[in-house]
Amino acid sequence: MHSEDLHDSVLRWYAQHARDLPWRRPGTTPWGVLVSEVMAQQTPVARVAPVWQAWLTRWPAPADLAGAAPAEVLRAWHRLGYPRRALRLQECAQRIVRDHDGQVPSHEHELRALPGIGAYTAAAVAAFAHRRRAVVLDTNVRRVLARAVAGAALPPPTATAGERVTAAGVLPADPARSVRWNEAVMELGALVCTARSPRCGACPVSDVCRWRDAGYPADEYLPRRRSQAWHGTDRQARGRIMARLRELPDGAALTAEELLAPLHEDTADPAQPARALDSLLADGLAQELSPGRYALPAAAPAGDAPGEHLAPRGGAQTERVHR
Repeated sequence: MHSEDLHDSVLRWYAQHARDLPWRRPGTTPWGVLVSEVMAQQTPVARVAPVWQAWLTRWPAPADLAGAAPAEVLRAWHRLGYPRRALRLQECAQRIVRDHDGQVPSHEHELRALPGIGAYTAAAVAAFAHRRRAVVLDTNVRRVLARAVAGAALPPPTATAGERVTAAGVLPADPARSVRWNEAVMELGALVCTARSPRCGACPVSDVCRWRDAGYPADEYLPRRRSQAWHGTDRQARGRIMARLRELPDGAALTAEELLAPLHEDTADPAQPARALDSLLADGLAQELSPGRYALPAAAPAGDAPGEHLAPRGGAQTERVHR
């Protein structure tokens, strides 16, 4: 199948099956797109959508978020997970106000220079917010191209230069069509060409899929893939501490004993609660307001080195379950 035929098949499918996600609707600002991309890292769309809408109502532009209290930002993040993303997003807003007159930049190199923005997010914002031609290479796209073009069950654990060459080679030359293609192939990976249970019978390109033609060979990287545990982990302990801190009214604080007692009751590792609290303090997600008393941070943490390290990466790209 030629690239044009591939594009036509996927775009026709997308026209009929695209989900009505709020950040795809007309009138969504570049800031709204950027917020959706950060929120949707490792987070299901059903959880993102209501928080995204409330967030944009509260802080409709970067300047609105830039001056907000960090504690307020972390409460608004609610339970999306990886709350460091919330503070990085605020740092990003501050940099946009400082360096770009409050407007989200449109060029990938400018976006990459913002705190917390890496290759995927920069390309996604350039494409979906500014309608530019960009190679948007998330895990969903990588999986579709690995199967349809390379004949592999799944892409490598870490993105390769060859994958980027492949993605660039099938990207439509016309900017408007390239944006639609990026949206469509990402949606195909999210809804049909899924990692565990692909629905090949519903796939618009199953007749030319090289993985299907090869008899569905097994994943050659299976021994290197590990699912992330949750129950009993330091991540879970951090989440429970953050949930307690978010419930505190402004100015209130808890002692370490008050904050960590419920965790001590449930863990087999007596050092875990204190370790989790220490890591939250180091990340700027909690603050010792007075000796031995803890709350959400009253001031923004220092440091805004660029780099997309807001959530664990599936290789170089995060699974984008929202598109």
